Amino acid sequence: MRINLRTDLRRSRHRVLALLGTAALALAGAVALPTTAQAANILSNPGFESGSLSPWSCTGNLGSVVSSPVHGGSKALAGAVSSSDNAQCSQTVSVQPNTTYSLSGWVRGSYVYLGVDGGASTWTTSPSAYSQLSVSFTTGASQTSAKIYVHGWYAQGTYYADDISLDGPGGGGGSDTQAPTAPTNLTSTGKTSSSVSLSWGASSDNVGVTAYDIYSGSNQVLSVSGTSATVSGLASSTAYTFTVKARDAAGNTSGASNSVSVTTDAGGGGGTGFKQAAPYLYLGWGDPPSATSVMSSTGVKWFTMAFMLDSGGCNPAWDGSRALTGGTDQTVINQIRSAGGDVVPSFGGWQGSKLGANCSSASALAGALQKVIDAYGLKAIDMDIENTDEFENEAVQAKILTALKTVKANNPGLRTIVTFGTSTTGPTYYGNRLIEQAQSLNAGIDVFTIMPFDFGGGSDMYGNTVNAAEGLKAKLKSTFGWDDATAYSHIGISGMNGLSDQQENTTPAIWTHKSV
Repeated sequence: MRINLRTDLRRSRHRVLALLGTAALALAGAVALPTTAQAANILSNPGFESGSLSPWSCTGNLGSVVSSPVHGGSKALAGAVSSSDNAQCSQTVSVQPNTTYSLSGWVRGSYVYLGVDGGASTWTTSPSAYSQLSVSFTTGASQTSAKIYVHGWYAQGTYYADDISLDGPGGGGGSDTQAPTAPTNLTSTGKTSSSVSLSWGASSDNVGVTAYDIYSGSNQVLSVSGTSATVSGLASSTAYTFTVKARDAAGNTSGASNSVSVTTDAGGGGGTGFKQAAPYLYLGWGDPPSATSVMSSTGVKWFTMAFMLDSGGCNPAWDGSRALTGGTDQTVINQIRSAGGDVVPSFGGWQGSKLGANCSSASALAGALQKVIDAYGLKAIDMDIENTDEFENEAVQAKILTALKTVKANNPGLRTIVTFGTSTTGPTYYGNRLIEQAQSLNAGIDVFTIMPFDFGGGSDMYGNTVNAAEGLKAKLKSTFGWDDATAYSHIGISGMNGLSDQQENTTPAIWTHKSV
Protein backbone atom coordinates (compact mmCIF):
# COMPACT_ATOMS: atom_id res chain seq x y z
CA MET A 1 0.00 0.00 0.00
CA ARG A 2 1.27 3.44 -0.94
CA ILE A 3 0.37 6.47 1.20
CA ASN A 4 0.94 10.16 0.56
CA LEU A 5 -0.37 13.39 1.99
CA ARG A 6 -1.21 16.65 0.28
CA THR A 7 -2.05 20.15 1.40
CA ASP A 8 -5.12 22.09 0.34
CA LEU A 9 -3.09 24.79 -1.47
CA ARG A 10 -3.38 23.34 -4.96
CA ARG A 11 -7.03 22.29 -4.74
CA SER A 12 -8.48 25.53 -6.10
CA ARG A 13 -11.68 24.81 -7.98
CA HIS A 14 -10.68 26.96 -10.93
CA ARG A 15 -11.39 24.88 -14.00
CA VAL A 16 -9.57 25.07 -17.31
CA LEU A 17 -11.80 24.39 -20.31
CA ALA A 18 -10.54 23.22 -23.70
CA LEU A 19 -12.54 23.75 -26.90
CA LEU A 20 -12.27 21.02 -29.48
CA GLY A 21 -12.46 21.87 -33.15
CA THR A 22 -14.85 20.08 -35.47
CA ALA A 23 -13.27 17.73 -37.97
CA ALA A 24 -14.67 17.26 -41.45
CA LEU A 25 -15.76 13.77 -42.46
CA ALA A 26 -14.54 12.25 -45.72
CA LEU A 27 -15.79 9.18 -47.56
CA ALA A 28 -13.70 7.15 -49.99
CA GLY A 29 -15.37 6.07 -53.23
CA ALA A 30 -15.98 2.45 -54.17
CA VAL A 31 -14.52 0.85 -57.29
CA ALA A 32 -16.40 -0.94 -60.07
CA LEU A 33 -16.96 -4.63 -59.46
CA PRO A 34 -16.32 -7.60 -61.75
CA THR A 35 -17.56 -11.13 -61.09
CA THR A 36 -17.35 -12.25 -57.47
CA ALA A 37 -15.44 -15.41 -56.55
CA GLN A 38 -16.91 -18.17 -54.41
CA ALA A 39 -17.72 -16.74 -50.95
CA ALA A 40 -16.12 -17.82 -47.67
CA ASN A 41 -15.23 -15.62 -44.72
CA ILE A 42 -11.44 -15.47 -44.63
CA LEU A 43 -11.13 -13.20 -41.57
CA SER A 44 -9.90 -14.66 -38.30
CA ASN A 45 -11.81 -14.00 -35.07
CA PRO A 46 -14.54 -12.14 -37.01
CA GLY A 47 -16.95 -11.99 -34.06
CA PHE A 48 -14.29 -11.53 -31.34
CA GLU A 49 -15.61 -14.69 -29.68
CA SER A 50 -12.10 -15.71 -28.67
CA GLY A 51 -12.30 -13.04 -25.97
CA SER A 52 -9.15 -11.34 -27.28
CA LEU A 53 -8.45 -8.94 -30.14
CA SER A 54 -5.87 -11.16 -31.85
CA PRO A 55 -5.24 -11.01 -34.79
CA TRP A 56 -6.91 -7.58 -34.92
CA SER A 57 -4.67 -4.62 -34.10
CA CYS A 58 -6.06 -1.30 -32.82
CA THR A 59 -4.44 2.14 -32.96
CA GLY A 60 -3.50 3.61 -29.60
CA ASN A 61 -4.46 0.29 -27.97
CA LEU A 62 -7.96 1.79 -27.84
CA GLY A 63 -9.77 -1.41 -28.84
CA SER A 64 -11.14 -3.96 -26.39
CA VAL A 65 -13.43 -6.98 -26.39
CA VAL A 66 -16.71 -6.47 -24.52
CA SER A 67 -19.68 -8.62 -23.56
CA SER A 68 -22.29 -5.93 -24.21
CA PRO A 69 -23.67 -4.67 -26.51
CA VAL A 70 -23.19 -7.52 -29.00
CA HIS A 71 -24.82 -8.37 -32.33
CA GLY A 72 -24.22 -12.10 -32.31
CA GLY A 73 -22.59 -14.53 -29.93
CA SER A 74 -21.30 -13.25 -26.60
CA LYS A 75 -18.53 -10.82 -27.57
CA ALA A 76 -17.99 -7.69 -29.68
CA LEU A 77 -15.35 -5.06 -30.37
CA ALA A 78 -15.40 -1.68 -28.61
CA GLY A 79 -13.30 1.20 -29.96
CA ALA A 80 -12.68 4.00 -27.41
CA VAL A 81 -12.45 6.90 -29.85
CA SER A 82 -10.71 10.06 -28.60
CA SER A 83 -10.42 13.60 -29.93
CA SER A 84 -7.13 12.62 -31.59
CA ASP A 85 -7.52 8.92 -32.44
CA ASN A 86 -10.35 7.22 -34.33
CA ALA A 87 -9.53 3.85 -32.69
CA GLN A 88 -9.03 2.02 -35.97
CA CYS A 89 -8.90 -1.77 -35.62
CA SER A 90 -7.53 -3.73 -38.56
CA GLN A 91 -6.59 -7.21 -39.74
CA THR A 92 -4.40 -8.12 -42.73
CA VAL A 93 -5.29 -11.25 -44.70
CA SER A 94 -3.97 -13.03 -47.78
CA VAL A 95 -6.03 -12.54 -50.95
CA GLN A 96 -5.88 -13.51 -54.61
CA PRO A 97 -5.00 -10.95 -57.28
CA ASN A 98 -7.66 -9.49 -59.57
CA THR A 99 -10.49 -10.90 -57.47
CA THR A 100 -13.66 -9.35 -56.08
CA TYR A 101 -14.33 -9.55 -52.33
CA SER A 102 -17.42 -8.61 -50.33
CA LEU A 103 -16.86 -6.97 -46.94
CA SER A 104 -19.66 -6.61 -44.38
CA GLY A 105 -20.04 -6.09 -40.67
CA TRP A 106 -22.43 -4.98 -37.95
CA VAL A 107 -21.66 -1.67 -36.25
CA ARG A 108 -23.14 0.61 -33.63
CA GLY A 109 -22.15 4.20 -32.83
CA SER A 110 -21.65 7.61 -34.40
CA TYR A 111 -19.86 7.70 -37.76
CA VAL A 112 -18.49 4.17 -37.88
CA TYR A 113 -16.43 3.20 -40.95
CA LEU A 114 -15.76 -0.20 -42.52
CA GLY A 115 -13.36 -0.60 -45.43
CA VAL A 116 -10.13 -1.85 -46.96
CA ASP A 117 -6.91 0.11 -46.66
CA GLY A 118 -6.26 2.05 -49.87
CA GLY A 119 -9.63 1.05 -51.33
CA ALA A 120 -13.36 1.18 -50.82
CA SER A 121 -15.12 2.03 -47.58
CA THR A 122 -18.57 2.73 -46.25
CA TRP A 123 -19.97 4.29 -43.08
CA THR A 124 -23.07 4.89 -41.04
CA THR A 125 -24.16 8.05 -39.23
CA SER A 126 -25.32 7.35 -35.69
CA PRO A 127 -27.37 4.20 -35.15
CA SER A 128 -28.54 3.53 -31.60
CA ALA A 129 -28.64 -0.18 -32.42
CA TYR A 130 -26.49 -2.43 -34.59
CA SER A 131 -26.82 -1.89 -38.34
CA GLN A 132 -25.05 -3.69 -41.17
CA LEU A 133 -22.46 -2.09 -43.44
CA SER A 134 -21.47 -3.69 -46.75
CA VAL A 135 -18.96 -2.80 -49.46
CA SER A 136 -17.12 -4.65 -52.23
CA PHE A 137 -13.66 -4.19 -53.69
CA THR A 138 -11.42 -5.77 -56.29
CA THR A 139 -7.80 -6.62 -55.68
CA GLY A 140 -5.04 -5.43 -57.99
CA ALA A 141 -3.33 -7.51 -60.64
CA SER A 142 -0.46 -8.46 -58.30
CA GLN A 143 -2.10 -7.90 -54.90
CA THR A 144 -1.70 -10.75 -52.39
CA SER A 145 -2.82 -9.14 -49.12
CA ALA A 146 -5.51 -6.73 -47.93
CA LYS A 147 -5.86 -4.75 -44.72
CA ILE A 148 -9.45 -4.66 -43.49
CA TYR A 149 -10.38 -1.98 -40.96
CA VAL A 150 -13.19 -0.59 -38.86
CA HIS A 151 -13.03 2.70 -36.99
CA GLY A 152 -15.10 5.46 -35.45
CA TRP A 153 -14.66 9.19 -35.81
CA TYR A 154 -12.78 11.71 -33.69
CA ALA A 155 -14.55 12.80 -30.49
CA GLN A 156 -17.73 10.91 -31.46
CA GLY A 157 -17.66 8.42 -28.59
CA THR A 158 -17.08 4.68 -28.34
CA TYR A 159 -18.21 2.56 -31.28
CA TYR A 160 -18.96 -1.17 -31.40
CA ALA A 161 -18.45 -3.73 -34.19
CA ASP A 162 -19.30 -7.40 -34.49
CA ASP A 163 -19.56 -10.27 -36.97
CA ILE A 164 -17.28 -8.79 -39.62
CA SER A 165 -17.03 -10.88 -42.79
CA LEU A 166 -14.72 -10.78 -45.81
CA ASP A 167 -16.20 -13.16 -48.36
CA GLY A 168 -13.97 -14.51 -51.12
CA PRO A 169 -11.15 -16.96 -51.71
CA GLY A 170 -8.11 -17.07 -49.49
CA GLY A 171 -4.62 -16.57 -50.86
CA GLY A 172 -5.05 -19.75 -52.93
CA GLY A 173 -2.46 -20.91 -55.50
CA GLY A 174 0.30 -18.52 -54.58
CA SER A 175 -0.97 -18.09 -50.99
CA ASP A 176 1.47 -17.73 -48.11
CA THR A 177 1.92 -21.04 -46.32
CA GLN A 178 5.35 -20.40 -44.84
CA ALA A 179 5.44 -19.86 -41.09
CA PRO A 180 7.77 -17.32 -39.46
CA THR A 181 10.86 -18.47 -37.64
CA ALA A 182 10.54 -18.94 -33.89
CA PRO A 183 11.35 -15.92 -31.67
CA THR A 184 14.72 -16.20 -29.93
CA ASN A 185 16.30 -15.30 -26.61
CA LEU A 186 13.10 -14.84 -24.61
CA THR A 187 14.07 -13.23 -21.29
CA SER A 188 12.37 -11.58 -18.33
CA THR A 189 13.28 -7.89 -18.01
CA GLY A 190 11.38 -7.13 -14.82
CA LYS A 191 8.64 -8.26 -12.48
CA THR A 192 6.30 -7.12 -9.70
CA SER A 193 3.85 -8.96 -7.47
CA SER A 194 1.33 -9.00 -10.32
CA SER A 195 3.23 -8.60 -13.61
CA VAL A 196 6.17 -9.90 -15.62
CA SER A 197 7.94 -7.94 -18.37
CA LEU A 198 9.39 -9.93 -21.28
CA SER A 199 11.53 -9.28 -24.35
CA TRP A 200 12.70 -11.48 -27.22
CA GLY A 201 14.52 -11.48 -30.55
CA ALA A 202 12.52 -10.73 -33.68
CA SER A 203 11.33 -13.50 -36.01
CA SER A 204 11.71 -13.45 -39.79
CA ASP A 205 9.12 -14.34 -42.43
CA ASN A 206 8.94 -14.51 -46.22
CA VAL A 207 6.17 -11.88 -46.21
CA GLY A 208 6.31 -10.31 -42.76
CA VAL A 209 5.53 -10.92 -39.09
CA THR A 210 2.34 -9.19 -37.96
CA ALA A 211 2.06 -10.26 -34.32
CA TYR A 212 3.67 -12.11 -31.43
CA ASP A 213 1.47 -14.25 -29.19
CA ILE A 214 2.58 -14.66 -25.56
CA TYR A 215 1.67 -17.88 -23.78
CA SER A 216 1.60 -18.74 -20.08
CA GLY A 217 1.81 -22.50 -20.17
CA SER A 218 -0.65 -23.52 -22.89
CA ASN A 219 -2.84 -20.41 -22.55
CA GLN A 220 -2.41 -17.41 -24.84
CA VAL A 221 -2.47 -14.35 -22.55
CA LEU A 222 -1.42 -11.47 -24.79
CA SER A 223 -0.74 -10.51 -28.42
CA VAL A 224 1.54 -7.60 -29.39
CA SER A 225 3.17 -6.23 -32.52
CA GLY A 226 6.62 -5.51 -31.03
CA THR A 227 9.30 -7.60 -29.35
CA SER A 228 8.49 -6.78 -25.73
CA ALA A 229 5.44 -6.99 -23.51
CA THR A 230 4.26 -6.87 -19.91
CA VAL A 231 1.87 -9.58 -18.75
CA SER A 232 -0.28 -8.23 -15.92
CA GLY A 233 -2.99 -9.52 -13.58
CA LEU A 234 -0.80 -12.29 -12.19
CA ALA A 235 -0.91 -13.74 -8.69
CA SER A 236 1.84 -12.82 -6.22
CA SER A 237 4.55 -15.31 -5.20
CA THR A 238 3.57 -17.57 -8.10
CA ALA A 239 5.75 -19.32 -10.71
CA TYR A 240 4.82 -18.78 -14.39
CA THR A 241 6.39 -20.23 -17.53
CA PHE A 242 6.18 -18.12 -20.70
CA THR A 243 6.80 -18.77 -24.39
CA VAL A 244 6.23 -16.61 -27.48
CA LYS A 245 5.14 -17.51 -31.03
CA ALA A 246 5.27 -15.31 -34.13
CA ARG A 247 2.37 -15.02 -36.57
CA ASP A 248 2.09 -13.61 -40.11
CA ALA A 249 -0.79 -12.03 -42.01
CA ALA A 250 -1.89 -15.39 -43.42
CA GLY A 251 -2.23 -16.82 -39.93
CA ASN A 252 0.86 -19.02 -40.15
CA THR A 253 2.29 -19.49 -36.66
CA SER A 254 5.88 -20.21 -35.76
CA GLY A 255 7.17 -22.74 -33.30
CA ALA A 256 7.54 -21.62 -29.71
CA SER A 257 10.49 -19.65 -28.45
CA ASN A 258 12.59 -20.89 -25.60
CA SER A 259 10.65 -20.90 -22.33
CA VAL A 260 11.39 -18.64 -19.38
CA SER A 261 10.15 -19.26 -15.84
CA VAL A 262 9.52 -16.33 -13.51
CA THR A 263 8.17 -16.18 -9.95
CA THR A 264 6.28 -13.00 -9.19
CA ASP A 265 7.20 -10.92 -6.15
CA ALA A 266 5.39 -11.32 -2.83
CA GLY A 267 2.33 -9.11 -2.45
CA GLY A 268 2.62 -5.90 -0.50
CA GLY A 269 3.70 -3.04 -2.69
CA GLY A 270 4.31 -3.91 -6.32
CA GLY A 271 7.99 -4.77 -5.93
CA THR A 272 11.03 -4.28 -3.75
CA GLY A 273 11.60 -0.72 -2.56
CA PHE A 274 8.18 0.59 -3.60
CA LYS A 275 6.17 0.23 -0.41
CA GLN A 276 6.53 3.69 1.11
CA ALA A 277 4.95 6.91 2.29
CA ALA A 278 5.48 9.72 -0.22
CA PRO A 279 4.02 13.06 0.96
CA TYR A 280 3.38 15.73 -1.64
CA LEU A 281 6.02 18.40 -2.09
CA TYR A 282 4.83 21.40 -4.10
CA LEU A 283 7.43 24.04 -4.91
CA GLY A 284 5.24 26.37 -6.94
CA TRP A 285 3.73 28.46 -4.13
CA GLY A 286 4.33 29.66 -0.58
CA ASP A 287 7.22 28.58 1.61
CA PRO A 288 7.58 24.77 1.34
CA PRO A 289 9.61 23.03 4.05
CA SER A 290 13.12 21.72 3.53
CA ALA A 291 12.76 18.21 2.14
CA THR A 292 15.92 16.98 3.83
CA SER A 293 14.76 18.39 7.18
CA VAL A 294 11.50 16.48 6.81
CA MET A 295 13.47 13.34 6.00
CA SER A 296 15.72 13.63 9.05
CA SER A 297 12.88 14.40 11.47
CA THR A 298 10.28 11.90 10.21
CA GLY A 299 12.14 9.11 8.45
CA VAL A 300 10.26 9.78 5.21
CA LYS A 301 12.41 8.86 2.21
CA TRP A 302 10.19 9.46 -0.82
CA PHE A 303 8.30 12.56 -1.97
CA THR A 304 5.57 13.00 -4.56
CA MET A 305 6.71 16.04 -6.56
CA ALA A 306 3.76 18.05 -7.83
CA PHE A 307 2.87 18.94 -10.54
CA MET A 308 4.21 18.17 -14.01
CA LEU A 309 2.08 20.00 -16.58
CA ASP A 310 2.15 20.98 -20.26
CA SER A 311 4.15 24.08 -21.19
CA GLY A 312 2.66 23.94 -24.70
CA GLY A 313 3.02 21.48 -27.54
CA CYS A 314 2.96 18.41 -25.28
CA ASN A 315 6.18 19.50 -23.56
CA PRO A 316 6.51 18.73 -19.83
CA ALA A 317 7.47 21.42 -17.32
CA TRP A 318 7.06 21.84 -13.56
CA ASP A 319 3.74 23.65 -13.09
CA GLY A 320 3.80 24.13 -16.85
CA SER A 321 6.23 27.03 -16.47
CA ARG A 322 9.44 25.98 -14.68
CA ALA A 323 12.08 24.21 -16.75
CA LEU A 324 12.15 20.44 -16.60
CA THR A 325 15.78 20.45 -15.48
CA GLY A 326 18.28 22.95 -14.13
CA GLY A 327 15.96 24.83 -11.77
CA THR A 328 14.76 24.73 -8.18
CA ASP A 329 12.94 21.44 -8.69
CA GLN A 330 16.05 19.62 -9.83
CA THR A 331 18.05 21.14 -6.96
CA VAL A 332 15.56 19.77 -4.42
CA ILE A 333 15.45 16.37 -6.12
CA ASN A 334 19.24 16.20 -6.01
CA GLN A 335 19.14 17.05 -2.28
CA ILE A 336 16.55 14.35 -1.60
CA ARG A 337 18.58 11.74 -3.44
CA SER A 338 21.81 12.80 -1.74
CA ALA A 339 20.06 12.17 1.58
CA GLY A 340 19.11 8.64 0.52
CA GLY A 341 15.60 9.35 -0.76
CA ASP A 342 13.84 9.51 -4.10
CA VAL A 343 10.88 11.14 -5.86
CA VAL A 344 7.73 10.29 -7.79
CA PRO A 345 6.76 13.13 -10.16
CA SER A 346 3.00 13.62 -10.29
CA PHE A 347 1.51 14.53 -13.67
CA GLY A 348 -1.78 16.42 -13.77
CA GLY A 349 -3.80 17.48 -10.74
CA TRP A 350 -7.01 19.45 -10.52
CA GLN A 351 -6.16 22.47 -12.67
CA GLY A 352 -3.70 23.75 -15.24
CA SER A 353 -2.78 22.63 -18.76
CA LYS A 354 -2.42 18.88 -18.49
CA LEU A 355 -0.36 16.61 -20.70
CA GLY A 356 -2.96 13.84 -20.57
CA ALA A 357 -5.65 16.08 -21.99
CA ASN A 358 -3.50 18.10 -24.39
CA CYS A 359 -1.06 15.64 -25.96
CA SER A 360 -2.53 14.60 -29.31
CA SER A 361 -2.23 10.85 -28.89
CA ALA A 362 -1.17 8.11 -26.50
CA SER A 363 2.19 7.87 -28.26
CA ALA A 364 2.75 11.63 -27.95
CA LEU A 365 1.88 11.47 -24.25
CA ALA A 366 4.22 8.52 -23.78
CA GLY A 367 6.95 10.62 -25.40
CA ALA A 368 6.34 13.45 -22.94
CA LEU A 369 6.44 11.06 -19.98
CA GLN A 370 9.64 9.56 -21.33
CA LYS A 371 11.32 12.99 -21.34
CA VAL A 372 10.76 13.24 -17.59
CA ILE A 373 11.75 9.63 -16.96
CA ASP A 374 15.00 10.17 -18.86
CA ALA A 375 15.70 13.54 -17.21
CA TYR A 376 15.65 12.06 -13.70
CA GLY A 377 16.21 8.31 -14.16
CA LEU A 378 12.87 7.65 -12.48
CA LYS A 379 11.74 4.49 -10.73
CA ALA A 380 8.07 5.53 -10.59
CA ILE A 381 5.61 8.07 -12.02
CA ASP A 382 2.15 9.14 -10.86
CA MET A 383 -0.75 10.29 -13.05
CA ASP A 384 -3.08 12.40 -10.89
CA ILE A 385 -6.25 12.15 -12.98
CA GLU A 386 -8.86 14.71 -11.96
CA ASN A 387 -11.58 17.01 -13.26
CA THR A 388 -13.68 16.74 -16.42
CA ASP A 389 -10.78 17.05 -18.86
CA GLU A 390 -9.12 13.80 -17.76
CA PHE A 391 -10.96 11.80 -15.09
CA GLU A 392 -14.45 12.31 -16.54
CA ASN A 393 -13.34 11.75 -20.13
CA GLU A 394 -13.17 8.04 -20.95
CA ALA A 395 -11.12 8.58 -24.13
CA VAL A 396 -8.52 10.59 -22.22
CA GLN A 397 -8.49 7.92 -19.52
CA ALA A 398 -7.66 5.37 -22.24
CA LYS A 399 -4.99 7.66 -23.70
CA ILE A 400 -3.31 8.00 -20.30
CA LEU A 401 -3.46 4.28 -19.54
CA THR A 402 -2.09 3.41 -22.98
CA ALA A 403 0.79 5.87 -22.53
CA LEU A 404 1.57 4.37 -19.11
CA LYS A 405 1.56 0.89 -20.66
CA THR A 406 4.01 2.11 -23.32
CA VAL A 407 6.52 3.68 -20.94
CA LYS A 408 6.28 0.69 -18.61
CA ALA A 409 7.20 -1.62 -21.49
CA ASN A 410 10.04 0.68 -22.55
CA ASN A 411 11.45 1.12 -19.03
CA PRO A 412 11.70 -2.27 -17.28
CA GLY A 413 11.15 -1.94 -13.56
CA LEU A 414 9.28 1.39 -13.79
CA ARG A 415 6.30 1.57 -11.41
CA THR A 416 3.15 3.32 -12.61
CA ILE A 417 0.54 4.92 -10.34
CA VAL A 418 -2.87 6.42 -11.13
CA THR A 419 -4.44 8.75 -8.55
CA PHE A 420 -8.13 9.70 -8.60
CA GLY A 421 -11.06 10.80 -6.43
CA THR A 422 -13.43 8.48 -4.61
CA SER A 423 -16.75 8.28 -2.84
CA THR A 424 -17.06 7.26 0.82
CA THR A 425 -17.71 3.66 -0.24
CA GLY A 426 -15.19 3.24 -3.04
CA PRO A 427 -14.62 4.31 -6.65
CA THR A 428 -17.24 6.39 -8.44
CA TYR A 429 -18.50 5.58 -11.96
CA TYR A 430 -15.43 7.14 -13.53
CA GLY A 431 -13.12 5.47 -11.03
CA ASN A 432 -14.64 2.09 -11.84
CA ARG A 433 -14.34 2.87 -15.56
CA LEU A 434 -10.66 3.76 -15.10
CA ILE A 435 -9.97 0.43 -13.39
CA GLU A 436 -11.91 -1.49 -16.04
CA GLN A 437 -10.02 0.25 -18.85
CA ALA A 438 -6.72 -0.55 -17.14
CA GLN A 439 -7.67 -4.22 -17.15
CA SER A 440 -9.01 -4.16 -20.72
CA LEU A 441 -5.88 -2.43 -22.06
CA ASN A 442 -3.59 -4.66 -19.97
CA ALA A 443 -1.94 -1.45 -18.80
CA GLY A 444 -0.07 -3.11 -15.92
CA ILE A 445 -0.78 -0.32 -13.40
CA ASP A 446 1.12 -0.98 -10.17
CA VAL A 447 -0.87 1.21 -7.76
CA PHE A 448 -4.41 2.61 -7.86
CA THR A 449 -4.42 5.54 -5.42
CA ILE A 450 -7.63 7.09 -4.11
CA MET A 451 -8.00 10.61 -2.66
CA PRO A 452 -10.41 10.13 0.29
CA PHE A 453 -11.46 13.71 1.01
CA ASP A 454 -13.87 16.40 -0.21
CA PHE A 455 -16.78 14.14 0.68
CA GLY A 456 -18.64 17.09 2.23
CA GLY A 457 -20.83 17.39 5.27
CA GLY A 458 -18.40 16.99 8.17
CA SER A 459 -17.31 13.50 7.27
CA ASP A 460 -15.91 10.82 9.56
CA MET A 461 -12.53 10.97 7.84
CA TYR A 462 -11.20 7.81 9.47
CA GLY A 463 -14.27 5.69 8.79
CA ASN A 464 -14.79 7.01 5.27
CA THR A 465 -11.13 6.47 4.35
CA VAL A 466 -11.31 2.86 5.54
CA ASN A 467 -14.60 2.27 3.71
CA ALA A 468 -13.32 3.89 0.51
CA ALA A 469 -10.19 1.72 0.58
CA GLU A 470 -12.26 -1.41 1.15
CA GLY A 471 -14.49 -0.44 -1.77
CA LEU A 472 -11.41 -0.03 -3.98
CA LYS A 473 -10.12 -3.42 -2.84
CA ALA A 474 -13.41 -5.05 -3.79
CA LYS A 475 -13.35 -3.43 -7.25
CA LEU A 476 -9.77 -4.54 -7.90
CA LYS A 477 -10.62 -8.10 -6.83
CA SER A 478 -13.66 -8.32 -9.10
CA THR A 479 -11.92 -6.70 -12.09
CA PHE A 480 -8.54 -8.46 -11.98
CA GLY A 481 -9.44 -11.66 -10.14
CA TRP A 482 -6.99 -10.90 -7.32
CA ASP A 483 -7.14 -12.17 -3.76
CA ASP A 484 -7.26 -9.77 -0.78
CA ALA A 485 -3.50 -9.61 -0.30
CA THR A 486 -2.77 -8.88 -3.95
CA ALA A 487 -5.52 -6.25 -4.15
CA TYR A 488 -4.22 -4.50 -1.04
CA SER A 489 -0.72 -4.47 -2.55
CA HIS A 490 -2.07 -2.39 -5.44
CA ILE A 491 -3.88 0.21 -3.29
CA GLY A 492 -2.60 3.70 -2.50
CA ILE A 493 -4.14 6.37 -0.25
CA SER A 494 -3.50 10.06 -0.88
CA GLY A 495 -5.09 11.80 2.10
CA MET A 496 -5.47 15.50 2.84
CA ASN A 497 -3.60 16.88 5.85
CA GLY A 498 -5.57 19.59 7.59
CA LEU A 499 -8.73 21.14 6.17
CA SER A 500 -10.07 20.10 2.78
CA ASP A 501 -12.11 22.30 0.43
CA GLN A 502 -15.20 20.90 2.18
CA GLN A 503 -13.82 21.83 5.63
CA GLU A 504 -13.17 18.22 6.55
CA ASN A 505 -10.40 18.14 9.13
CA THR A 506 -7.84 15.35 8.90
CA THR A 507 -5.47 15.34 11.88
CA PRO A 508 -3.00 12.85 13.38
CA ALA A 509 -5.42 12.41 16.28
CA ILE A 510 -8.02 10.60 14.19
CA TRP A 511 -5.45 7.93 13.33
CA THR A 512 -4.06 7.49 16.84
CA HIS A 513 -4.45 3.89 18.01
CA LYS A 514 -6.20 3.07 14.76
CA SER A 515 -4.98 1.27 11.65
CA VAL A 516 -6.39 0.67 8.21
